[in-house]
Amino acid sequence: MKIVRAKFQGDIFYGELIDDYVLRYDGSPLVVWEPTEERYDLTEIQLLAPVLPSKVTGVAKNYQKHAEELGVLDYQAPNNPVFFNKPSTSVIGTGESIIYPKIGQHVDHEAELAVVIGKLSKNLSADNWKDNVLGYTIANDLSERVLQGQDGTFNGNFTRAKSFDTFCPLGPVIQTEFDTEPELGIRCYVNDELKQDGNTKDMIFSIGKILEFVSSIMTLLPGDVILTGTPEGVSKVHPGDEIRIEIDTIGTLFNPVK
Repeated sequence: MKIVRAKFQGDIFYGELIDDYVLRYDGSPLVVWEPTEERYDLTEIQLLAPVLPSKVTGVAKNYQKHAEELGVLDYQAPNNPVFFNKPSTSVIGTGESIIYPKIGQHVDHEAELAVVIGKLSKNLSADNWKDNVLGYTIANDLSERVLQGQDGTFNGNFTRAKSFDTFCPLGPVIQTEFDTEPELGIRCYVNDELKQDGNTKDMIFSIGKILEFVSSIMTLLPGDVILTGTPEGVSKVHPGDEIRIEIDTIGTLFNPVK
């Protein structure tokens, strides 16, 4: 199933994407929901961020070649994932504009597979977590590199660099049919030029290991989002650019930069 969150004439609801229309549901997939007989053509509605998380937790340098392109030669992964949080106010949906910050000097796109938590989760096991996950979606973990620090020592301010409003586009759907060890192609285009072309099979830390470690520290709430890292090919974006991210089985996330 592909779950969407949509707006029609000011009314916001969840639904299921079926071909080129959305079947409306009452309630929420995170609690209880039931299908209705109402359906909408995609041209009639606005797709919103598919979930409103209490927090977004991201994993840094989870692809070897991405760590190297940031200047960390012969990168040695730590024993556990290095992670950071992005606020809920950074989340926007497909089609919405990324607002380039006034103090921005070097903003990069980062195409990522995102995991949407479906149940209250604490102390998950790396081998037993699937029932706690609603599904996968696409994320763009935008990052201001000057604020983040680019020397590979993690001395920059990750929170400030990644927490600007609109710096976490999500969508367009939550794909509820997924593998625990996914091998999904990730592609990112800027103005139709291919920049990133990777695969989730190259992640250093698996989704299970990430969920085990993060949930041992903080409770994950229904709707929370975990970003699993970005493959190599990140590049600088500017106002006026258009970013398109595709992940196999999920769809396309599109956002202009203003």
